[in-house]
Amino acid sequence: MFCDLLAPFAEHSQLRQHVAQVLHALPREVQDDFLSDATFRVTLEDYTPQLGWRMFMACPSPEQRVTRCVVLRGRLEHADSLFALYIIAHEFAHAYLRNGGWGEITDIEEAADALAASWGFTRPR
Repeated sequence: MFCDLLAPFAEHSQLRQHVAQVLHALPREVQDDFLSDATFRVTLEDYTPQLGWRMFMACPSPEQRVTRCVVLRGRLEHADSLFALYIIAHEFAHAYLRNGGWGEITDIEEAADALAASWGFTRPR
């Protein structure tokens, strides 16, 4: 179901496992939203010192004025599992909310934290 979204993490087994765990824990409506959006991507950061970042993402279309791309850092591979899961869920929450608020919460960081927590991924202490 999520094979295409997990493909960028083929060489990062622990990170791939974390991304898969979060994707499978998301409510069905969120999963469907991501899977039905041709512009939605999850990718690994591609940074080369002194050359900078390289990233490919879909261009907006007249029908869809935004694109959504979650970029994760490779160092999450070696992070504490609870922290990595939280970060991944937080970034997915930004994508789902299209970097906007959630209900009464207008601050985009607080909104992403609250939504991720509602999915079971709270910020570790």
